[in-house]
Amino acid sequence: DQPILRNAELETLRSVSTDVFRAHTIDITWPIHEGPAGMQKRLANVCDEATDHIAAGINILILSDRATGPDRAPIPSLLAVSAVHHHLVREGTRLRAGLVLESGEPREVHHFAVLIGYGASAINPYLMFESLGELVRDGKVNGVDDVETAEKNVVKGIAKGLLKTISKMGISTIQSYNGAQIFEAVGLAPELIDRYFVGTASRIGGIDAKILAVETLERHARGFGLTTDDLLPVGGVYAWR
Repeated sequence: DQPILRNAELETLRSVSTDVFRAHTIDITWPIHEGPAGMQKRLANVCDEATDHIAAGINILILSDRATGPDRAPIPSLLAVSAVHHHLVREGTRLRAGLVLESGEPREVHHFAVLIGYGASAINPYLMFESLGELVRDGKVNGVDDVETAEKNVVKGIAKGLLKTISKMGISTIQSYNGAQIFEAVGLAPELIDRYFVGTASRIGGIDAKILAVETLERHARGFGLTTDDLLPVGGVYAWR
């Protein structure tokens, strides 16, 4: 009914192997010791792996950053999804497989809308669900005392938000929104757009893949309590009013 997969639903999908559906998981993390250059190297390998698995009969590709840890950083989820999507378009095999994202990054309706708009058919925001479970167990979700109900409420809320978002564009189904790229980029370099976000309007230019990788490594270092020589000072993401 909607494109948000809970953790158990994703595991069911991952284990599917029938004459109709075959799924395979592709890791979208890279070793931090390779530095910023490692991100694009891994991204190229991810695209090649997608091609190889489709040739082998896989028709559900699960892009996963579950391997994220102290030694591995996640490729930004939108970059990974769009890169694979456009790579398969160029290869002429995009319609032979569905893309599913398993990521700790998505957490807002806009995140889900953009991911779907750039090719993801379904999304499992596992960190959001795990955080929600912790909030429920700590009694921080008013009126809800079990994780099952909380997850259903969150999925319902995201689905309603997606419906509102796509209907504003005159679109009424997720299938029509999937891969439609009805967005404009702000602050991305032309070479990044031309390679990974083909056809997206981008009028002012901005950062390239190397800077994206550096920023990703900086967030990774903060998250795992690591140190780098050039961490940028950051504030919070949300303001409480």
